[in-house]
Amino acid sequence: MEIVIEKLNRTPVSDKSFEIVERKGIGHPDSLTDGICEAASRVLSKYYLEKKGFILHHNLDKGLLIGGVANPVFLGGEIIEPPDIIVAGTASILDSVDDIKKLIYEEVEKYLEDNLRFTKKLNPEVEIKIHPGSTDLVSTYNRYGKGDIPLANDTSFGVGFAPMTKLERLTLSVERFLNSKKLKERVPWVGEDIKVMGIRKNGKIRLTVAIAFVSQFVSSLKDYYDKKEKIKELIKKEFGDDLDVLVNTADHEDSIYLTVSGTSWENGDDGQVGRGNRANGLITPCRTMSLEALAGKNPVSHVGKIYNIKAIEIAEKINQVFDLKEVEVYLVSKIGKPINEPFVGVNYIPHTQKIDENKIKMIVSESLTKESFKELIDKILNDKINVF
Repeated sequence: MEIVIEKLNRTPVSDKSFEIVERKGIGHPDSLTDGICEAASRVLSKYYLEKKGFILHHNLDKGLLIGGVANPVFLGGEIIEPPDIIVAGTASILDSVDDIKKLIYEEVEKYLEDNLRFTKKLNPEVEIKIHPGSTDLVSTYNRYGKGDIPLANDTSFGVGFAPMTKLERLTLSVERFLNSKKLKERVPWVGEDIKVMGIRKNGKIRLTVAIAFVSQFVSSLKDYYDKKEKIKELIKKEFGDDLDVLVNTADHEDSIYLTVSGTSWENGDDGQVGRGNRANGLITPCRTMSLEALAGKNPVSHVGKIYNIKAIEIAEKINQVFDLKEVEVYLVSKIGKPINEPFVGVNYIPHTQKIDENKIKMIVSESLTKESFKELIDKILNDKINVF
């Protein structure tokens, strides 16, 4: 394993004059696609463990949500044409491909029921497209042997950074607040399709929030605008009166963001794996980022998934020890080589203290052991790590 560490002399993102952060909520079509494909990979991995004792080669990272047609009206509305879901990818076939398709189909339905309150109104059509993986990739996957270090499924990279800035933490927290079960009980008209765009200009923060209002809980145009103001007040009360909060800025007179189901997926908006949040739950254009889609990739050897998670983990561990202004971690694989032998790059910006770079190397090495990768798989299969 090659490790390169560099101390940087530059302004950290938190001290720059502007910053942009985005978060797509759990009901956004892109997030729904990520969640569905990741759930499909989890259930398939558990199926392989039950049948064979280890996870077989698969990648279910090709997913698409196709919007339907809806007619929301105050205190009601209907879905005219149901939306569609396509989950596609490769999977090792044991008894029958139909068994795998049925397994995934049921998991997709369960995921939607767990994450959308009005999925029965949507009644989406689900299509599962599964085929065996290419001979060379399956061979590479199987070559490592049960119990040994897996070989990288791809030549790719993962990146991570720490600590999060105030704006990053805020953007993530606002979406989670609005999509919390506790808040939904108080304001049921707030749908799950929420997007938060945060901008910090010097010390001033502006949040532009898009929320799919649920039509059955909105009685009139005036009621809609009143409820919109209430959401602004709730956000300010929870996160600070100094915030500039804008909600549904495309609204104009009677042209408003009203949905039957609480997601724009019902009426023309589509979703695709990898178009949404990165592994840390955010889209951060002012930071180093990977464009790799994590959701649905196998958790054993697909470095496009596990290296992004590991890079974040390593960055956070380094920051916990040294309390840095900023640290970035880069992991790069070679296809067919052991996953615990990446190229590792670490950039850091200290406060004033001297940094023991040998300790950084130790943190990196400890995070890339065979045992640590096994722990990572366990966390992914038990849904203890978010990939979007």
